[in-house]
Amino acid sequence: MAYKESKTEGRSQRTGKSAGKSGQRSGYRPVDKSAGAKDEDRYSIGAVRGKAAEKRSRMEADREETDGGAVIEGRNAVMEAFRAGRPVDRLYILDGCHDGPVLSIKREAQKHSAMIKFVEKERLDQMSETGKHQGVIAVAAAYEYSTVEDMLRAARDRQEQPFLILLDNIEDPHNLGAIIRTANLAGAHGVIIPKNRAVGLTATVARTSAGALNYTPVAKVTNLAKTIEDLKQEGLWFVCADMGGTSMYRLDLKGPIGLVIGSEGEGVGRLVKEKCDMTASIPMKGNIDSLNASVAAGVLAYEIVRQRL
Repeated sequence: MAYKESKTEGRSQRTGKSAGKSGQRSGYRPVDKSAGAKDEDRYSIGAVRGKAAEKRSRMEADREETDGGAVIEGRNAVMEAFRAGRPVDRLYILDGCHDGPVLSIKREAQKHSAMIKFVEKERLDQMSETGKHQGVIAVAAAYEYSTVEDMLRAARDRQEQPFLILLDNIEDPHNLGAIIRTANLAGAHGVIIPKNRAVGLTATVARTSAGALNYTPVAKVTNLAKTIEDLKQEGLWFVCADMGGTSMYRLDLKGPIGLVIGSEGEGVGRLVKEKCDMTASIPMKGNIDSLNASVAAGVLAYEIVRQRL
């Protein structure tokens, strides 16, 4: 659904007011009015502070991405983690490093659908707990992933029509946790997320799910559009949440179904949307035209429950 997401970006601003007779003030260097002076020289303190803020932002992002997951460092340790079948959400590799052992680790990561990121040494150093990362750090998921086949088997065992929730570009762990909680209460047989541009099963996701993650399986797939095509062969129909779609009350949402939810900012991606059979909109009467992704997932999931009952 093409929900809107309000994001506030922190920006440091200066008023540029006169500093008085001295022409100076704390944390400010007088302007060099010579012809060769550069703008960045005029506010050197501000530039330093801006770089420090950017570094803090990167460190916070690293902490969020490793939230609740085990940090595995070193080439041998990471390779053994993959071989042992440990669920790895992200693999960080030193940018420009392409020797044999690293390429072998990369192949294992691709085989296990782990997200791969090439980063600078400084970032690896910030994430490292031992200081001996050897250019490779993996972050293991806080919970085990399931498979789509397990979800379909669970539906058959319960003698129920399959009901799956597929998420496209959901990167906020609070949204993912809330959707897993809704999926459990609405009787969905599982939640499917893509390996790229999506949050994994972090501790924050587990906390926000209020325990539902222990009962509702989550599968991570390489290609969401391909997964939809495969599930259509199993008899599922797919409805995509979209503001420009048909009112959910006018759609037949009974039977084996997959509900596709996108992020607030971008909605469901074009390729995924094209694979869906229907688009559903939620009637809205207020002054704003957007819903949080997890709230929209709840509204649509319970319309499916209502029609099934």
